[in-house]
Amino acid sequence: MLLVQGDVFLTKTHGIPQDAKKLNRTARGFVLAEGEATGHAHVIEDDIELYERDGVLYVVTDRTVKLKHEEHHEITISQGTWQVGQVREYDAFDEQARYVAD
Repeated sequence: MLLVQGDVFLTKTHGIPQDAKKLNRTARGFVLAEGEATGHAHVIEDDIELYERDGVLYVVTDRTVKLKHEEHHEITISQGTWQVGQVREYDAFDEQARYVAD
């Protein structure tokens, strides 16, 4: 299953790496990605568990929660474990990939 909100996507996964580090809630909630240009963010305000390993985030939730962003519609994340990714674009002239800025 794939969920998309702007330049962030979540894919359902069966687990997280054993050595993933548990992250704490910030004042804004659980931030999955910060906007580079506007300061907006993809945030889950509900109680979840958020883990990180090698720059990859994992959301673990035992109930349905909402992913919010100031410029996008809310999306519903169902119960389970989700890996968070960010859309990349490839510049053929520079021959490099970069994350899409939201």
